[in-house]
Amino acid sequence: MDHLLSTASETIKNIQTKAKGPEGKLPLTDYMLRNAPSGDLFGLSQNVGMGWSPNNLRGKEVLLLSTQGGMKDSEGFPIALGYHTGHWEVDQLMKEAAMEINRAGGIPFAAYVSDPCDGRSQGTTGMFDSFPYRNDAAIVYRRLIRSLPTRKAVIGIATCDKGLPAMMLALASMHDLPTIVIPGGVTLPPEYGEDAGKIQTIGARYSANEITLEEAAELGCRACATPGGGCQFLGTAATAQVVSEALGLSLPHSALAPSGQQIWREMARNSARAVIEMEQRRITTKDILTDKSIHNAMVVHAAFGGSTNLLLHIPAIAYAAGCTIPTVEDWIKVNRQTPRLVSVLPNGPEYHPTVRAYLAGGVPEVMLHLRKLGLLNEDVMTVTGKTLRENLEWWEQSERRRKMKERLKKADNIEAYEVIMSKEQAKKKGMTSTITFPTGNIAPEGSVIKSTSIDREKIDENGIFYHKGEAKVFTSERDGIRAIRQGKIAAGDIMIVSGCGPLGTGMEETYQLTSALKHLSFGKHVTLITDARFSGVSTGACIGHVGPEGLADGPIGKLRDGDIIEVKIDTVNLEGRVNFLGTKDHPVSPEEGSRILSERKPNEIKPADGLPDDTRLWAALQKVSGGTWRGSIYDVDRIIEVLEAGEKALRKNNEIEVL
Repeated sequence: MDHLLSTASETIKNIQTKAKGPEGKLPLTDYMLRNAPSGDLFGLSQNVGMGWSPNNLRGKEVLLLSTQGGMKDSEGFPIALGYHTGHWEVDQLMKEAAMEINRAGGIPFAAYVSDPCDGRSQGTTGMFDSFPYRNDAAIVYRRLIRSLPTRKAVIGIATCDKGLPAMMLALASMHDLPTIVIPGGVTLPPEYGEDAGKIQTIGARYSANEITLEEAAELGCRACATPGGGCQFLGTAATAQVVSEALGLSLPHSALAPSGQQIWREMARNSARAVIEMEQRRITTKDILTDKSIHNAMVVHAAFGGSTNLLLHIPAIAYAAGCTIPTVEDWIKVNRQTPRLVSVLPNGPEYHPTVRAYLAGGVPEVMLHLRKLGLLNEDVMTVTGKTLRENLEWWEQSERRRKMKERLKKADNIEAYEVIMSKEQAKKKGMTSTITFPTGNIAPEGSVIKSTSIDREKIDENGIFYHKGEAKVFTSERDGIRAIRQGKIAAGDIMIVSGCGPLGTGMEETYQLTSALKHLSFGKHVTLITDARFSGVSTGACIGHVGPEGLADGPIGKLRDGDIIEVKIDTVNLEGRVNFLGTKDHPVSPEEGSRILSERKPNEIKPADGLPDDTRLWAALQKVSGGTWRGSIYDVDRIIEVLEAGEKALRKNNEIEVL
């Protein structure tokens, strides 16, 4: 033990057992001592104990929450890594915001709940915790907010797939507090190389002899060209930033800023000033998050061509805010009305990185187009203290808008209208609306496909994607990716991957599969149908969120190798069908196929090995709360109702003791 615990004698000699304590006096009053909670009084002692001057304790307290991860030395070099670039630099945003509050005479507090990386956990058991983490983190954020009873406002700083939705859920719940979100921005693409989405396919492409070992190693080294920010594509991280701004929770033109740069730091200072003004004017979260602002977020999501994961997050934010939860019918209506206007990775048709969308004008630029189409509620309040209408009127005439576009042209020789387009320009480019919700005897409760990102070569002149073929059935993502890497999937196949919904895996992302199919030469000719969800960077003929899931006795869990599957997606009218049509030797109608599936026994599906109890509990709680179509929320009243009913039933059957 000596080599572990040995200590120099001088170190022991210097141990102190008492200290002088801070100089000065707390700013106490007779009224405070007689009426304030003891916690408020002890909090002042804690504040000066941490080094805050007792002369500066009268300011208003503002809580800063972030997803910060990792550890740096004084020069900014890594001492301990974070899980991903998205939370690696947000400490800088925290410092900028905190110093701004300090300059204004306020007292900033900081707390952290870091977040995982979906890219890092793809294809691993870490993915079992990805989606459930969102609810857990939101709970912790809310507890931290409530545990500082003296705070007058809250700033949330987050970047990526689950941390930012969790932050928005938490702030949305703070109805009577001023709150604001500072998006963590984006990382830059390499001057030469591949983006962070495509680079995740090096294993599949190497296995298919489409790249060399040296190419894989070199490209992989360059993909994250700058150390901070979300990925360079419009995946879930970038889409969540866009949605935060569209909701009015973030300052105009704050989403997708380049991480680490001065304009990004400036956004943090501006956001701190904004929340101080909100507190002074008594503008709170409930003034900003309304049914109208939720609608605006859905419209902007459609116009950007955002990640399908936001179909899980926007309803949850609406629930937390006490707003009406959007239904599938609401999503269908919005997507039919709203043209996609943004040409970025991963949807195209031109694959611009997200920093170009920022320079082209970002969310307010897209909103100007949507405003002309009459698709926005412009009278909603925002964190600027002004309505959306006032924000857009400023943006349209602003010097900032002009200079951003000039910088895009000078830096990349790209015109802003090549990235963010009018409805007419987008139509000429062949861009279609974002999402379709196919139904059919395989998905009687519905499913989701980002129909705008199906390879255009596979869509006919009427905007129809059609694929009829034999099923190859897998009951885990691992089996599916193994089949792809071993050359067992070919053009024309329809891959069925079941058992990957909330009950099976915590509703894992299946980006291993979708990315491989996108970047393998034959992948565009393969259709994927699953009860799992997709990464925000997923594209192609990939249908997810199939309900009921396989483990809930869903038809998808009863399909067999060789079954004939018909998929038809109308990318213009946003209608789709996914049907089992019997077998090659015994074709049947969709109606007859439904009957056959109802009589079939499910495949041998079970929850994934090692599925954590935490995730099993999450799956059960969100299921009784309405499942994925209600955002996988925790509807506490409904959960209590079900638990009480179950308890009564068990008591009636004498299966539990009466306490």
